[in-house]
Amino acid sequence: MLTSFFVYFCLWNFSVVAQTGNETGPIPYRLQTPLLDTAWTNNFSTHPWPEHPRPLLRRESWQTLNGIWTYQPSSGGDDLATPPSLPLSQEILIPSCVESALSGIMSSGVMHMWFATSFAAPDGRNESERVILHFEAVDYETTVLLNGKRIGFNRGGFFRFSIDITENLKPDGPNDLQVSHVLVFVFDPTDDAAYHIPVGKQTRDPSHIFYTPCSGIWQTVWLETVPATFITSMDIAAGMDGTVSGTIYSSQNSSQPVNIAILGQSGKVLATYDGFSDQLFNFTATSPKLWSPDSPNLYDIVVSMGLDVVSSYTGFRTISSGIVKGVQRPLLNGKFVFQFGTLDQGYWPDGIYLPPSLEAMLFDLKLLKSLGMNMVRKHIKVEPDLFYQACDQLGLLVIQDMPSMPVGGSPSPSDQAEFERQLEIMVNEHKSYPSIVTWVIYNEGWGQITQPYHPEKQIAERIRKLDPTRLINAVTGWHDHGAGDFHDSHHYAEPQCGTPFYSRPGVPYDPSRIGFQGEFGGVGHVPELKNLWPVQKAVSSIPDTYELNEDLDAYNYRSHQLLDHLRDQVARFACSGAVWTQTTDVEGEVNGLVTYDRRVMRVKATQWKEDIQALYDAAEGRI
Repeated sequence: MLTSFFVYFCLWNFSVVAQTGNETGPIPYRLQTPLLDTAWTNNFSTHPWPEHPRPLLRRESWQTLNGIWTYQPSSGGDDLATPPSLPLSQEILIPSCVESALSGIMSSGVMHMWFATSFAAPDGRNESERVILHFEAVDYETTVLLNGKRIGFNRGGFFRFSIDITENLKPDGPNDLQVSHVLVFVFDPTDDAAYHIPVGKQTRDPSHIFYTPCSGIWQTVWLETVPATFITSMDIAAGMDGTVSGTIYSSQNSSQPVNIAILGQSGKVLATYDGFSDQLFNFTATSPKLWSPDSPNLYDIVVSMGLDVVSSYTGFRTISSGIVKGVQRPLLNGKFVFQFGTLDQGYWPDGIYLPPSLEAMLFDLKLLKSLGMNMVRKHIKVEPDLFYQACDQLGLLVIQDMPSMPVGGSPSPSDQAEFERQLEIMVNEHKSYPSIVTWVIYNEGWGQITQPYHPEKQIAERIRKLDPTRLINAVTGWHDHGAGDFHDSHHYAEPQCGTPFYSRPGVPYDPSRIGFQGEFGGVGHVPELKNLWPVQKAVSSIPDTYELNEDLDAYNYRSHQLLDHLRDQVARFACSGAVWTQTTDVEGEVNGLVTYDRRVMRVKATQWKEDIQALYDAAEGRI
């Protein structure tokens, strides 16, 4: 347990702030010059990410707190006892990673830091309504106090938390008397040796395949006005047979009448259901159009519970596994669909963990779709919800990794329990997105206990109980002890997919499970200096790339060879899907389809489309 690592969050009385404030004022916000920019760097807004952050649970009444806050570094956890006067010393853009140029700070090595902002209570609410404060993600632990009273706590750098702040808002009054002032303290250890937390690829010492960390409030912060009794979350799954099932959860944790309406694409009601919250529902929609990568049909949903009305959506599809002509296969809507896409790490040279805008985020996904890929593996990172909505809309299957603990560490029992708790949060928060087809527990043994008792076996079964609608990849890479639905090989650069000829002790061939190539390819090409991450340690690690090609013609020829070898394995063996490394370059890795700045496309689109289609054709020949 991290006793000193949390976000200290206070709503301070305006009169107190006025007496103790910094008379000189903060240093104004200024976009820092990134080491490498993108086409979106200089087009960003100081009111970033205006989109509603939760597409699966939307209300009309909400207010973003994104924008210019204030910031200053802290000397350590002891500063929590004596919070600084306001305003803080420097302006910062929220959401952002403090290490990023977009933040306006671009600092590294700061483990303790303060953030502050202010807001007025939402207008027009009545006495019975509640005001909820939402954080979509803060890295890492969060304790919330309002007017000096601690009212909430959260642990985990990738997941949301919400707090009812109604009783602690400033009372109605004229002008500044209604303003609430927010103070936030963050301590972020990243991969410090004293901690074993879900951290993914972040490291305080970036090199080769581990990258710049992201500290602070890196996803949207917002307010929402809700009725006294309101919907807190919804689990909704829609199957290929038209069955709609799940649970609507109420703030009272008690049975409340609910109405669920599924709207057709013309806006007419396709199906409706009257039932109760906090208990499983099940009903059927007649002849829905199914969701798939080729036809990503989505249906709007309206859920009413008393005075509360929320909007959502779903896609009708069924994920399963089954034997097709003697081979265990992943099935989408009862049919074997070969899955092919990229390892997608979600890093940006200007924003680190968060791109400058939704438009920038969509660029990567649209690139994959334009080449004919039908899948993306979200690699040991959890994205903002808008990412998964985009995959739903574009028709991209998502293999979702759990962010790993640091590589090479030995997690304690409490570390392991915390990892499993956060894994369950990831599943529960994302299991209503139609595009997500597989949960990945461990990547290449990072943070995995590899000696008996092999915890991935019981973890996989627990995740299956939480979400029986998806497949589970317990270990992608190696240290496979037979858990989950896949036997999954990583091999560079050549694929070794679903074939007994490449069976190894760490990844044994297992025809009772789905054969999958979790990573391969990784061939690289050194771009011009202007497209390269200009950090000496990163540049020095470039020779560690699995293969480097002299020019783009050689890169594309070698890629064609590898894709053709994969095609042969699909045609001959039990290969059901593969993940190409990777979507973009990342810092010292130069093996992306596109450079880190997204300015140079390595791939010859026509060739790649033909090679990818050949994979699907080979799989079709096995049906």
